[in-house]
Formats: sequence, C-alpha cells, structure tokens
Amino acid sequence: MPRPPARRTGRAPTDQVVARPGGRSCPDRGAAPVELAILLPGILVLLFASIQVAALFLARTVALTAAQQAVSAERGYDVLGSGNADTGVGAQRAAAFLAGAGDWLDPDPLPEPVVDPSGRYVSYTVSGTALSLVPGVTFTVSETATGEIERFEQ
Repeated sequence: MPRPPARRTGRAPTDQVVARPGGRSCPDRGAAPVELAILLPGILVLLFASIQVAALFLARTVALTAAQQAVSAERGYDVLGSGNADTGVGAQRAAAFLAGAGDWLDPDPLPEPVVDPSGRYVSYTVSGTALSLVPGVTFTVSETATGEIERFEQ
C-alpha cells in the first residue's frame, strides 16, 4: 500500500535558520538585551526619583501636621503666658507627634511660637531634614501653621 504524502504545515523545521527575503539572516538577534542594558539605568533613576519625591511630600506633610498640632495647643492654652499651662505646650505637642511619625523628617530643634504684634494670631514653624535616598544630598523642609488665639471677649 502506498504511503500518503507528508503534509506541510507551513512552518519551517526547527533546525533550519529562518532567512529574510534576499537570503540574509535576521540582523536584530540579541538586540533586546542591549536595549535593556541601555534603558535600565534611566528606568532606575526615574524609579528612585519618584521615591525621593514621595519621601519629600511625606516629610512636608509630617512637618505641617506637627506645626498644626503645636498651634492647636498654643491657641487654647498659654500663648501669652497667662499661667493656664506650661509655656512650651505647643513644642511638647509637636515633639510628641514627631516622635510617633517615623523617620520621614529629622526635625531641627523646635522653636517657640510666634505671636503677631496685635496678639490675635499665633504661628509655629517646624523645619528639618527629609529622608534622602541620595548619599550626601540633604533636602530641607519647613512648614508653618497659623491660628487665631482663643479667648473670651465681651
């Protein structure tokens, strides 16, 4: 009995090199690893830059929240030294918040609150150094919060 002819699947056998039209071999072999080696440093720089920007935003948020905590304490207690509370109540509240906020911000020594000349508003500034991914580079963050002093008036 005669054997049926072999079917052709349209694919080249695996042991043959696929040639481009004109008889040349594919010149793009191995291009992907070279392209990756060229692009990878740029991708890593963008990745670390985005993490650094996020760390700066977190440090700014921590500084602003600490300043708001200090102003909130100073407005209600003893901004003018009336004897209702310790004079450093705002600094204590800011220091307590910064201690629990993590290492996003390395704060400078906490200053005293600033009262405007009219005695109606108090402001507090928290500054420090943000977490840095780049050795030898420092990013300084400073945030200020202001509030009206609470008092009874007739």
